[in-house]
Amino acid sequence: MKNSFEEDYRMLFRRYYAGLSFYASRLVGEDDAEDIVQDVFMEIWKRKDDIELGEQAQSLLYRSVYARAINLINHRAVVEKYNAEEAELLKKKMEYYEPDRSEVLKRIENRELRVEIYKAINALPDKCREVFKLSYLYDMKNKEIADALNISARTVEAHMYKALKILRGALAHLRGMLLLLLFFLQGFVD
Repeated sequence: MKNSFEEDYRMLFRRYYAGLSFYASRLVGEDDAEDIVQDVFMEIWKRKDDIELGEQAQSLLYRSVYARAINLINHRAVVEKYNAEEAELLKKKMEYYEPDRSEVLKRIENRELRVEIYKAINALPDKCREVFKLSYLYDMKNKEIADALNISARTVEAHMYKALKILRGALAHLRGMLLLLLFFLQGFVD
């Protein structure tokens, strides 16, 4: 029986190899077609004790090539999609952390800047800090602050002037941000 299988196997190989290779090349391209056809024939050889090569052999061969081609196509799709997704993820990650455009870095910088500003504000003398916070945090006008603290509007202006002067000195190391801060803070002095 082995001779008969081996003879049938050789006959199938000679008869169908070229046609199967052509068929597979239409599905997956020439580079992978030969591998697929060889794999199909290797699988048949491995299963020689369990398989009977008869009239259905041609159909079996073409279905096997088709199934392996589909598996390869699906595998390529997964790998290419994964690679494309991985590349896209890396690109987005690089964009996300790009220093000039990164919202995360801007938020971190803004948080650090706020911490420094609040430290500087909290280091102000008591009355200056109180006046400055009422103006800065509660958006009160100088007249409203004067009424609330029972002091003159002129005293409020003096405390605001002193607070801004101290803050300019305390935050001088921020350079460009300092100019923005001072511009922003100038709106609080009426």
